[in-house]
Amino acid sequence: MVAGGATVALTGCDLFDDDDEPPAPDPLEPLAAESAALAAQHRAALAADPSLADRLTPIADAHQAHADELRRVIGRPAPSGTPAGAPPASGAAEPDGLLAELQAAEQTGRENAAKACAAAPAERAALLGSIAAARATHLEALK
Repeated sequence: MVAGGATVALTGCDLFDDDDEPPAPDPLEPLAAESAALAAQHRAALAADPSLADRLTPIADAHQAHADELRRVIGRPAPSGTPAGAPPASGAAEPDGLLAELQAAEQTGRENAAKACAAAPAERAALLGSIAAARATHLEALK
């Protein structure tokens, strides 16, 4: 191709190469998704029983902050749409039923965060340890 009197060679760019594989999933992806799902689950419980706002809003906000920070560390944006695994409130409109569901979800989440922390490299362990600790305090707040 001639441009402005100079010859410019057109070479293929990597734009159409099929050899590029998508990056491997980051080990923190499931924990980021779980954090977003826990935030959504707490917000669904709030919608079902607004009288729980004082207890659940800070927990939902903490889970969303964890999801955001994990996504920042991973270096990938959150998938669009509703987080996978974010069930709506089960219909248990009684505060005790909602809290029991949230306690079970927090217990599983705490265990998952502790396992991720134990398996993480040092540069990620502090973040994951703090998430596991936060989830343990959430369990206490839900009692």
